[in-house]
Amino acid sequence: MDDVDRNMYAAERDAASPHTYHRASNEVERVMTAASSSSSSSSGSSHHAANSSAVYRSNTNSNAMNRIPTQNDLERHPTALSRIATQRSQHVNTVGADMKSKSISRASRRPLPAMGAGKPYPPQLPDQEEYVVEFDGPDDPMHAQNWPLRKKILTAAMLGYTTMTSAFTSSIFSAATMIVSREYGVSDEVGLLGTTFFVLGFATGPTLWAPLSELRGRRLPIVLAMFGFSVFSIACATAKDIQTILICRFFSGFFGACPLAVVAAVFSDMFDNRTRGIAVTIFSMAVFTGPLFAPFIGGFIVESHLGWRWTEYLASIMGFVAFALDLIFLEETYPPVILVKKASDLRRRTKNWGIHAKQEEIEVDFRELVTKNFSRPLRLLFTEPIILFLSIYMSFIYGLLYLFLTAYPLVFVGVHGFNLGQSGLTFFGMIAGQLIAGVVVIAQQPWYSRKLAANNGIPVPEWRLPSVMAGGVSFAIGIFWFGWTGFTRDVHWIVPCLSGIFTGFGLMSIFLQALNYLVDAYLMFAASAIAGNTFLRSLCGAGFPLFARQMFDGMGIQYAATLLGCVAVVLAPIPFIFYFYGAKIRERSAWAPTNIGKSAAPPSSTDEGEAPVTEKDDVGFS
Repeated sequence: MDDVDRNMYAAERDAASPHTYHRASNEVERVMTAASSSSSSSSGSSHHAANSSAVYRSNTNSNAMNRIPTQNDLERHPTALSRIATQRSQHVNTVGADMKSKSISRASRRPLPAMGAGKPYPPQLPDQEEYVVEFDGPDDPMHAQNWPLRKKILTAAMLGYTTMTSAFTSSIFSAATMIVSREYGVSDEVGLLGTTFFVLGFATGPTLWAPLSELRGRRLPIVLAMFGFSVFSIACATAKDIQTILICRFFSGFFGACPLAVVAAVFSDMFDNRTRGIAVTIFSMAVFTGPLFAPFIGGFIVESHLGWRWTEYLASIMGFVAFALDLIFLEETYPPVILVKKASDLRRRTKNWGIHAKQEEIEVDFRELVTKNFSRPLRLLFTEPIILFLSIYMSFIYGLLYLFLTAYPLVFVGVHGFNLGQSGLTFFGMIAGQLIAGVVVIAQQPWYSRKLAANNGIPVPEWRLPSVMAGGVSFAIGIFWFGWTGFTRDVHWIVPCLSGIFTGFGLMSIFLQALNYLVDAYLMFAASAIAGNTFLRSLCGAGFPLFARQMFDGMGIQYAATLLGCVAVVLAPIPFIFYFYGAKIRERSAWAPTNIGKSAAPPSSTDEGEAPVTEKDDVGFS
């Protein structure tokens, strides 16, 4: 690390730590930034490039590696500094940005091609950093966090609907399972694969959509995914055999997984630490109320003259509405891609082709793409203890959400004699519990804002966990209640229905704040962290319905619920452990930024070309 890098680090640390200032917070701090440094090669490269292509190539390579300070220091507001640090961190951790990229190393071994038409090589830009576009101060209207509140709310509502559409479709087919099985002459287990394959698509889709959102922005994958989701939903509705249904359900889930993996990251782009909790509340409520609205709608459709195919036609209609809304109204929120568009506009209007954004320096290499981006969610999942154990806990809860799609009909159809539509209405107990949890979390927001203000605007992820602790206790109570009141007709049907208030409250409390916790702890890699979490919990969501009937029929409703309740009790201490020891665990993390306000120098080198993750990654959405 050279002197300029150390100055950059110190400036970014100060921007991340307002309490270290010795002046009013509204004053502008004079610091050294990347724009106040230049390349040693470019500053001294007045040699004509045609003299030697080898010299030109050497200068070009060193241009991105070495910097020396100049006298052009810039005055920057702390928020502007932190956002600059965010863009640089996002750039460094994107495919092709590293000098170890195989595309760069291969290019450096090939002879440098001629300019053509007898032209000599042009001179280097006098100071390449001066041509890099950035946001114009902390109040730049192009930055998504500076959008008007009305625009943010409308965008959040639109993406909430998009997410709910995908989640809704995941469970609506469950009402048609037995009818489809009889129509095509297969077992009930094969019929259940219609739900399982869709949720398997949820598991695999985020490994593509989340890294793509970090490479090309949030809007493109969401629009493409909703179009693919809608097309495959129509294909499923018109399918002529069971194998076509299952294949189309899988790809519908694969495309439908995009909102689950990317929308929370969009909220991270738009909302700061003070308001992100409410935004992720909307996202989580869309994810978990969607599957519970579907059973009664699907049940009444299946028993009507419309038939089971209209469960998929309805999903495709909802999908195309979401696609149209996203295509027309959704604007890009990812800061590096916003700067790419800004640079393109400036180039076109000024005719200065040197103007560019850092993201445009990237040349994607396929091998690096797979290694660094598509595998990142899985690497985070299995190498980060916080993500792994929280994902195990959330996967069990999520698996039970889809297991209830089978367990509730066993109780309310099998024991109490309801039809499929009436049985689906009993899920409103869980929906009510989820709404209560959402209200409780929103009501906690003033308390969280006061703690955030008292800590100079620096979030502590563990503040999110008390709700997860309470939710774990409530969820376990709900499972025991459901099992021991639902196995006999001697207990009125409303009693097991009311157990859903506890399970719904627990489920939503756990997911709301656990997702907030992951976003706060892994800001720069929020999409990949959530994608890894989504992968594991979707596997459980796909597998749990397959053994639900056998378990409840074989063990009995009350004892099967007791087994599940005991597992819930065993997993409940996980948030307690992270509440007390989470900060120490994150200090050892290679991905979670935890050095805010500390004076320790960042690591000077990393493995596999990954950029060092320092505190600058934690302030990108301030």
